[in-house]
Amino acid sequence: MMRHAVWQGLVAGTAGTLVMTLGEKAEQRLTGRPDSHVPARTLERLTGVRERAGRQPAGVNRAMHLGQGALLGVLRSVMAQAGLRGPWSSAKFAVVRLTNDQILENATGAGAPPQTWPRAELAVDLLHKAVYAFATGAVADALAARSGPGPGQRHAARRPGRRAGVGPPPARRTRPGRAAAARRSRPLGG
Repeated sequence: MMRHAVWQGLVAGTAGTLVMTLGEKAEQRLTGRPDSHVPARTLERLTGVRERAGRQPAGVNRAMHLGQGALLGVLRSVMAQAGLRGPWSSAKFAVVRLTNDQILENATGAGAPPQTWPRAELAVDLLHKAVYAFATGAVADALAARSGPGPGQRHAARRPGRRAGVGPPPARRTRPGRAAAARRSRPLGG
């Protein structure tokens, strides 16, 4: 599962970042909002690269934007592989995406807590991160679906609908005979 989650997540996260970036560029043309260079400053501070006042590091900005989006896509892919798919899961993932940004930006001092931002700026950021989360989720879900239902989906299928009292299914053995081999290798009396 994890092997698939990594490559599928990088693909999904990259796709989500590209969709978000296209949306941001369209929004900026309509509103006249300039690029934010907080991602670049965050990456510079995380890596120890010296910042130059007045310089707008567009390449560093793109690297942080794409790199962060691609890497977080792996988490959304893990969710999809486990069976957490669809809009509910993408909404949960949007919160993770926003939280990741805020931890890095605030820990480095490159950004400020969202509750201190102008409301219009906050709304725009929330919109773009939601676009990223849902686009990433759509790709991650489609790629994971090729492997069939995830463990969580198989569990839910035991008793469809919203039901209480559906305990976990018995554990599946991945390698037959593993328990017997472990018993044979124990010392006597152990």
